[in-house]
Amino acid sequence: MKFKLLYVGVFTILINYSCIAQIVPLYVGTYTNGDSEGIYQLQFNTETGELSNQKLAINIDNPSFLTYSADRKYLYSTNETDNGFLSSYKINDDGSLALLTRVSSQGKGPCHISINEDGTKVAVSNYGGGTVSIYPVNTNGSLSEVSQVFNHNTENEKSHVHSAQFFKDDLFVSDLGRNAVYQYKLKNNNYKLKSPAIVKTEGNPGPRHFSITNNGEFIYIINEYGSSITSVKKTADGFEKIDHDSTLNDSYKGNNSCADIHLSKDERFLYGSNRGENSIAVFKRVINTGKIEKIQNMSVHGDWPRNFALDPAGKFLLVANKKSNNIAVFSIDNTSGKLSFLHEVKAPEPVCLLF
Repeated sequence: MKFKLLYVGVFTILINYSCIAQIVPLYVGTYTNGDSEGIYQLQFNTETGELSNQKLAINIDNPSFLTYSADRKYLYSTNETDNGFLSSYKINDDGSLALLTRVSSQGKGPCHISINEDGTKVAVSNYGGGTVSIYPVNTNGSLSEVSQVFNHNTENEKSHVHSAQFFKDDLFVSDLGRNAVYQYKLKNNNYKLKSPAIVKTEGNPGPRHFSITNNGEFIYIINEYGSSITSVKKTADGFEKIDHDSTLNDSYKGNNSCADIHLSKDERFLYGSNRGENSIAVFKRVINTGKIEKIQNMSVHGDWPRNFALDPAGKFLLVANKKSNNIAVFSIDNTSGKLSFLHEVKAPEPVCLLF
């Protein structure tokens, strides 16, 4: 904790800076089929979890997934349409966005975008097209034309690429249609396929999103169709499956489709979203073995939780409930990892939250 003594007359005031709230921006990606007009910005109080001052940052079509540039001066979005686009924006001083570039995503229905650590490349996942596309990032935050496109479709199998993440020289790609997580390796500034499946998949679980530990030793894959999480450990010559856990409460018998997954800041807990049960599944994690155990299924206080996010300090978890048009805010117990509902705000068709 950071403290400072202030002398005011005969009084000494001890200020605890760790308890002073910061107001940070939260950008919200949406579908613009109904009341939404594009990307929204809200202000988030890091001490109370309060959301306020919602405003339209830019009018744009179906900005369903968002990410920042490495220096956080620019923002990128997918535009999830049949034609498929991605856009880059300059962040203005007032938080509004100015469109810089809009380029083809090289596939239908782009649903996810990520950026590498040094901010020089972005990867876009095209769910409808079954492709993942790589774009160089210019120094002014704009995007160059596509440099690489990987097509996962075959004559017999339809690909649905759902997410991709960079990790050092690797690019991992989750393909819901092909039931596999691919691994690409960077060589001579281009990515080459290393493995079409880092672990063998049984049945039709539908890997959708995944979370990687900071050291790259473990990957946690959330399965849309299987309502489950597959835990994977890095080995000397590849990866191995070490665990497979249901995301659902034992008493729940209805339909369900998993969506998003995130590790806590200290990596002691893991969270996944259930669309149908409409819950966040909470798991405690053993750091050294990587294995997980479910400890809570918390109602999202809404319908159809898509993406969710942890605030920068890791004290709160926010859920984008697409069908009920609200963002629900939960506090995180630092000891147990469990969630407690605090409040909600209305937002039009929220599907992605970006701190």
